[in-house]
Amino acid sequence: MSKLTHLDEEGSAHMVDVSAKATTTRKAVAGGRISMTPEAAAAIAQGLVKKGDVLAVARVAGIMAAKRTADLIPLCHPIPLSSISIDLDLDGSGVSVTATAKTAGQTGVEMEALTAASVALLTVYDMAKALDKGMVIGEVRLLAKSGGKSGDWTAGDGPAS
Repeated sequence: MSKLTHLDEEGSAHMVDVSAKATTTRKAVAGGRISMTPEAAAAIAQGLVKKGDVLAVARVAGIMAAKRTADLIPLCHPIPLSSISIDLDLDGSGVSVTATAKTAGQTGVEMEALTAASVALLTVYDMAKALDKGMVIGEVRLLAKSGGKSGDWTAGDGPAS
Protein backbone atom coordinates (compact mmCIF):
# COMPACT_ATOMS: atom_id res chain seq x y z
CA MET A 1 0.00 0.00 0.00
CA SER A 2 1.29 3.46 -0.84
CA LYS A 3 1.91 6.12 1.79
CA LEU A 4 -1.24 8.06 2.66
CA THR A 5 -0.67 11.58 1.39
CA HIS A 6 -2.99 13.32 3.86
CA LEU A 7 -1.07 12.07 6.91
CA ASP A 8 2.25 13.45 8.09
CA GLU A 9 5.07 11.42 9.67
CA GLU A 10 3.29 11.47 13.04
CA GLY A 11 0.00 10.30 11.53
CA SER A 12 -1.72 13.67 11.81
CA ALA A 13 -3.99 14.91 9.05
CA HIS A 14 -2.64 17.74 6.91
CA MET A 15 -3.28 19.39 3.57
CA VAL A 16 -0.96 18.10 0.86
CA ASP A 17 1.55 20.63 -0.49
CA VAL A 18 0.91 20.89 -4.23
CA SER A 19 3.15 23.90 -4.85
CA ALA A 20 5.75 21.85 -6.76
CA LYS A 21 3.16 20.20 -9.02
CA ALA A 22 2.78 21.37 -12.60
CA THR A 23 -0.30 23.33 -13.58
CA THR A 24 -2.30 21.22 -16.02
CA THR A 25 -5.79 21.21 -17.47
CA ARG A 26 -7.91 18.92 -15.33
CA LYS A 27 -11.42 17.56 -15.67
CA ALA A 28 -13.56 15.26 -13.57
CA VAL A 29 -16.99 13.77 -14.19
CA ALA A 30 -19.14 12.35 -11.38
CA GLY A 31 -22.60 10.90 -11.43
CA GLY A 32 -25.38 9.62 -9.21
CA ARG A 33 -29.07 8.88 -9.09
CA ILE A 34 -32.12 9.45 -6.95
CA SER A 35 -34.89 6.87 -7.30
CA MET A 36 -38.49 7.76 -6.55
CA THR A 37 -42.06 6.74 -7.16
CA PRO A 38 -43.46 7.16 -10.66
CA GLU A 39 -45.92 9.70 -9.22
CA ALA A 40 -43.13 11.88 -7.85
CA ALA A 41 -41.21 11.68 -11.14
CA ALA A 42 -44.37 12.63 -13.05
CA ALA A 43 -44.99 15.62 -10.77
CA ILE A 44 -41.44 16.85 -11.40
CA ALA A 45 -41.86 16.36 -15.16
CA GLN A 46 -45.16 18.24 -15.17
CA GLY A 47 -43.91 21.11 -13.00
CA LEU A 48 -46.35 20.31 -10.21
CA VAL A 49 -43.91 20.42 -7.28
CA LYS A 50 -45.01 23.21 -4.92
CA LYS A 51 -41.43 24.33 -4.19
CA GLY A 52 -40.83 25.12 -7.87
CA ASP A 53 -38.71 23.85 -10.74
CA VAL A 54 -36.88 20.93 -9.15
CA LEU A 55 -34.32 20.38 -11.89
CA ALA A 56 -33.44 24.07 -12.27
CA VAL A 57 -32.89 24.49 -8.54
CA ALA A 58 -30.88 21.24 -8.35
CA ARG A 59 -28.64 22.42 -11.20
CA VAL A 60 -27.90 25.74 -9.47
CA ALA A 61 -27.34 23.96 -6.14
CA GLY A 62 -24.81 21.61 -7.74
CA ILE A 63 -22.91 24.51 -9.28
CA MET A 64 -22.89 26.40 -5.97
CA ALA A 65 -21.73 23.29 -4.10
CA ALA A 66 -18.80 22.70 -6.47
CA LYS A 67 -17.62 26.25 -5.79
CA ARG A 68 -17.77 25.62 -2.01
CA THR A 69 -16.16 22.16 -1.91
CA ALA A 70 -13.07 23.28 0.02
CA ASP A 71 -15.38 24.73 2.70
CA LEU A 72 -17.02 21.31 3.16
CA ILE A 73 -14.17 18.80 2.76
CA PRO A 74 -11.51 19.61 5.38
CA LEU A 75 -8.31 18.74 3.46
CA CYS A 76 -9.52 19.73 0.00
CA HIS A 77 -7.67 22.57 -1.72
CA PRO A 78 -9.67 25.65 -2.74
CA ILE A 79 -9.25 25.76 -6.51
CA PRO A 80 -10.43 28.12 -9.24
CA LEU A 81 -13.02 26.33 -11.34
CA SER A 82 -13.04 27.24 -15.01
CA SER A 83 -16.28 25.34 -15.62
CA ILE A 84 -18.91 23.31 -13.81
CA SER A 85 -21.87 21.77 -15.57
CA ILE A 86 -24.74 19.77 -14.14
CA ASP A 87 -26.81 17.55 -16.42
CA LEU A 88 -30.03 16.11 -15.01
CA ASP A 89 -31.95 13.30 -16.71
CA LEU A 90 -35.48 12.70 -15.43
CA ASP A 91 -37.17 9.40 -16.26
CA GLY A 92 -40.20 7.56 -14.90
CA SER A 93 -38.43 6.35 -11.77
CA GLY A 94 -36.02 9.10 -10.81
CA VAL A 95 -33.31 11.56 -11.74
CA SER A 96 -29.75 10.83 -12.82
CA VAL A 97 -27.15 13.56 -12.47
CA THR A 98 -23.82 14.04 -14.21
CA ALA A 99 -21.53 16.77 -12.91
CA THR A 100 -18.48 17.90 -14.87
CA ALA A 101 -15.84 20.13 -13.29
CA LYS A 102 -12.83 21.70 -15.05
CA THR A 103 -9.82 23.72 -13.97
CA ALA A 104 -6.25 24.53 -14.88
CA GLY A 105 -4.37 23.91 -11.69
CA GLN A 106 -2.04 21.88 -9.53
CA THR A 107 -4.64 19.49 -8.13
CA GLY A 108 -7.65 17.67 -9.50
CA VAL A 109 -11.35 18.47 -9.47
CA GLU A 110 -12.72 15.07 -8.49
CA MET A 111 -14.05 16.33 -5.16
CA GLU A 112 -15.77 19.28 -6.82
CA ALA A 113 -17.54 17.00 -9.31
CA LEU A 114 -18.56 14.54 -6.57
CA THR A 115 -19.79 17.35 -4.31
CA ALA A 116 -21.78 18.91 -7.15
CA ALA A 117 -23.46 15.60 -7.99
CA SER A 118 -24.25 14.85 -4.34
CA VAL A 119 -25.74 18.26 -3.58
CA ALA A 120 -27.78 18.28 -6.79
CA LEU A 121 -29.30 14.94 -5.72
CA LEU A 122 -29.89 16.16 -2.17
CA THR A 123 -31.66 19.19 -3.61
CA VAL A 124 -33.98 16.98 -5.67
CA TYR A 125 -34.79 15.15 -2.44
CA ASP A 126 -35.46 18.39 -0.59
CA MET A 127 -37.64 19.79 -3.35
CA ALA A 128 -39.74 16.61 -3.78
CA LYS A 129 -39.76 15.06 -0.29
CA ALA A 130 -43.42 16.02 0.23
CA LEU A 131 -44.26 13.71 -2.69
CA ASP A 132 -42.03 10.76 -1.72
CA LYS A 133 -40.16 10.54 1.56
CA GLY A 134 -38.78 7.14 0.54
CA MET A 135 -36.59 8.43 -2.29
CA VAL A 136 -33.17 6.77 -2.39
CA ILE A 137 -29.94 8.53 -3.35
CA GLY A 138 -27.24 6.24 -4.61
CA GLU A 139 -24.65 5.32 -7.18
CA VAL A 140 -22.65 8.51 -6.52
CA ARG A 141 -19.19 7.93 -7.94
CA LEU A 142 -16.39 9.28 -10.04
CA LEU A 143 -16.99 8.41 -13.69
CA ALA A 144 -13.85 9.86 -15.25
CA LYS A 145 -10.91 12.18 -14.65
CA SER A 146 -8.20 13.61 -16.83
CA GLY A 147 -5.05 15.65 -16.30
CA GLY A 148 -2.38 15.65 -13.67
CA LYS A 149 0.45 13.24 -12.92
CA SER A 150 -1.80 10.17 -12.70
CA GLY A 151 -3.29 10.87 -16.14
CA ASP A 152 -6.67 9.80 -17.44
CA TRP A 153 -9.01 7.37 -15.72
CA THR A 154 -12.49 6.11 -16.61
CA ALA A 155 -14.79 3.95 -14.50
CA GLY A 156 -15.58 0.48 -15.79
CA ASP A 157 -18.96 -1.16 -15.74
CA GLY A 158 -18.62 -2.06 -12.04
CA PRO A 159 -17.99 0.12 -9.01
CA ALA A 160 -15.08 2.52 -9.35
CA SER A 161 -11.91 1.10 -7.92
